[in-house]
Formats: sequence, C-alpha cells, structure tokens
Amino acid sequence: MASIEKRVRNGKIRWYVRYRTPEGEQRTKTFDRQVDAKNYVTETEGSLLVGDFVDPRLAKVTLDEWADKWFANKKGLAPTTLSRYDDILRKHIKPRWGKVPLNRIRHEDVQQWLNDLPLQAASVRKVHRVLSMMLDYAVKARRLANNPARGVELGRVKAKPKRFLTHEQVDVLAREVGDDWRLIVLFLAYTGLRWGELAALRADRIDLLHRRAIIEQSYSPIRGKMTLSDTKGHERREVPIPRFLVPDLYAQLEGKGHGDLLFTGPKGAILRSQTLRQTVFPRASKTLGLCVEKLDSEGEPILDKSGERIMTGFLTPHELRHTAASLAIASGADVKVVQQMLGHKSATMTLDLYGHLFPDRLDVVADAMDAARTAALASR
Repeated sequence: MASIEKRVRNGKIRWYVRYRTPEGEQRTKTFDRQVDAKNYVTETEGSLLVGDFVDPRLAKVTLDEWADKWFANKKGLAPTTLSRYDDILRKHIKPRWGKVPLNRIRHEDVQQWLNDLPLQAASVRKVHRVLSMMLDYAVKARRLANNPARGVELGRVKAKPKRFLTHEQVDVLAREVGDDWRLIVLFLAYTGLRWGELAALRADRIDLLHRRAIIEQSYSPIRGKMTLSDTKGHERREVPIPRFLVPDLYAQLEGKGHGDLLFTGPKGAILRSQTLRQTVFPRASKTLGLCVEKLDSEGEPILDKSGERIMTGFLTPHELRHTAASLAIASGADVKVVQQMLGHKSATMTLDLYGHLFPDRLDVVADAMDAARTAALASR
C-alpha cells in the first residue's frame, strides 16, 4: 500500500508519497499539495491492484538504448526484414529520437515528425511501424502506460498500376533477351516465382515427372551479399510447371548434381537481377513498346548527352510474377490455386492484388441456383 507523509522544510509544507513496485523496490514522489499526493496514491494503488503499474524510473531509458534491446530480441525474422528494420533505425528513428527518454516521446511530436519525413507515403508507414513496434514492446515491458505512436494520421498509399504481359508478349520477350535469359524469363512468367526463390532453386527441387517446382528457400541481397533464408511466407510450397517448359528444363538439368543451383549467373555465381534489369530488359522493353519517354516538369522529353530521348518504365523481373498470376487466372485458376502458386499468406492477399482479374461469375451462380430450383420443384 502507498502512504503519504507530511514534512515541513524551511517553512514550506511538502507531501511525500511512498510505495513499493511489484518487484519490491521502494519509490518516493514529492508533491506541493496534499490533494495531488492523494490523487497519485489512488492512481498508483489502482494500477498496482489491476497489474498495469508502470515504474516511472524504467521509462527514463533513452530510445537509443531501448531500440537496441528491442532489436536484439527480434529473433526468427527473415534477414531482409532485419536489414530493413536496421536501416530504418539508423537512418530515420535514432537521429530524431535516439537521445529522447521513452517518457518524453509525445504523440503530437511523433505526428509532426512523420509529416515532415521526406519520404513517400508507403515508406513513412514502414518507419512508423518500426517505431510503433518498439513502443508497444515498452508498454508490454511496463515501461510505458501507452504507445504515443498509436493513432497518428498516415498518408494514403497510392497503389501503382500493375502491368501484365500476354502470352504473345512473353514469347517476344523471351526471344529478345537471348539464349542466356530465355528460359529464366519463361520460367518466371509461367510459375510466378520471386527472383530470390528462382535464384535459390536447386536441381533436386525440380520434379519433371509430376511437373512441380518445390520452393523452400530464397536468396536476398543484404548489404551487397546474397543471403540464403526461408521463403517470404516461411512455408514450403509446390508450383506447377507448364508442359512446354519440360524439354528446356531437362536440358538445363543436364550435368547438374542434386544440390546444384538450377540457374546461375556468370561463372556459376548466384543469380542476380541487375543484369536483366539494367541491360537486357531495357532493350527488350523498347522492342515490345512497353517503355515511355521521360519528361521534364513542362512535359518536354529529356535528352541524354548524345541527344537521344531518355526512356523509362522498363520491365522488371517482378512484373513477370504479376504476369504469371494474370495468365493463371485467365486460364481458369481459382483464387486458392493462385494463392498457393504465388506463396501468399492468404486468399485475401491474392484478391487484394489480383481480384479485378477474376471473371465476374455472378451470372453463373444465379443460373445454377435457378436450375437447381427448377429441378427441385419439378421432382416434387
């Protein structure tokens, strides 16, 4: 129980509140007015009783110290996720909040800081998420009564329009990229693998008898080094392989051991996407007519040093993943099949990304119900 003691020093009355924390440590807080001391006793005893007491001394730790403690406990996350959190801490959160004690972080200050960040809305949301997770951890550790980053207003993220290639465009693209990249382009466009999953795919994970690719691991570039980890969803999945790819895959597997990578870069190195993105795809994108002129603020074409118009909007490897989803849906695959093929966590995620591509089947449902009713009444 908390207690109040009246003291007089130098002719001035002070009120001392004493109480013990759940850990048994004694704490003292001083007030000039008796009513404030009584209110504090009521609040403290109530929080101790219900188990949500927050020790004021523990909340004085700086965010720098707390961020290090929080990050050290983030076990089991993918290396790419840990790397992203570390970058956000170093570049954005610690420079602003590092020397600030947890109990001095104010909701309105967090809101203003997020408003002033020179980042796109999607990036601001990622920064806010990391800060909010750290402060949530402080609440759970009884260092804060509430999370001051909760409930801030965040800008709306504008979804970028997705580009989907047709079968004909994929065929032209595969011819344009040359023999070194042809099978890779076709494989990505008809299986929907992420680039890192393709780079980590090994020979013994290809089952040509049943036409399946078994996806279990992924490579990610982290500070210039290709790092192997589980797939994004941390789950093993099987992806169907179209029949027309089987002969090419047989040839690709020739001479490879079970544990060898199916696809490699120059000199057998781990496959990276830069060459495809920076040299091969720009040329192929121009052939397919998929890129556009880069314009200045006045809408005029921007020229390079040789006077040629600079183009932008080139294809990316990830757009082949979108293409695979589009071609699968157009071929009649339902949402659960597409979800499994792409390795999404849920069908909801698949629908959020590609729901507009699924055909409107409301008439099919209505006609089926109509036929069932007619048959039921006729039999009666």
